[in-house]
Amino acid sequence: MSPLRYDAFLKREHFSKDELIAFSYGRLVSDPPDEFSRLPAPPFLMVDRITHLEKRGNKGRLVAEKDVHLDEWFFQCHFNGDPVQPGCLGVDAIWQLLGFYCVCCGSEGNGRALGCKEVNFDGQIRPHNKLVRYEIDVRRYTVLQGGDTSLVVGSGNVIVDHEHIYSIRDAKVGIFKGIAYRDYPLKSENAIGGMIQRA
Repeated sequence: MSPLRYDAFLKREHFSKDELIAFSYGRLVSDPPDEFSRLPAPPFLMVDRITHLEKRGNKGRLVAEKDVHLDEWFFQCHFNGDPVQPGCLGVDAIWQLLGFYCVCCGSEGNGRALGCKEVNFDGQIRPHNKLVRYEIDVRRYTVLQGGDTSLVVGSGNVIVDHEHIYSIRDAKVGIFKGIAYRDYPLKSENAIGGMIQRA
């Protein structure tokens, strides 16, 4: 797999597992902007492929998938004697995808989950399930004044083996410039957390 040019990356409508992993390590795009967000690296990357990415002005749609494996890290500890994928990881997958959507729209900076209005769990993911599907409708994508912050709001559904099991309403992700902590574990300007300054 050859790295993509940034202008080609912005036009893509689907991404493979290899491409998403390369993105998480900062190797998918050969000429990225100075501040270029990343997805979490495996094993915390909760997506194997993006099958559909559509941008329509300030709205859009994402469809993605994750294969379920018997030996997933979370089945080993959640819970001993009753393995089930933590529901919060399905919510995090929606946040991961919304952050990635912002980057695909040209946002520069680093992503942070900002919350959601409502989460409903109506089912579960077990070790012998096969496929998780994420469907997200992007309700609003905005670059705030000054261009240092972007915001996306979208609602998502999590489906396992064709059964709808979670819904997440109005999930929010922001992309912020100047917050990356690239010299971890050294103590430097961004080594301490706390409130993120928003535009």
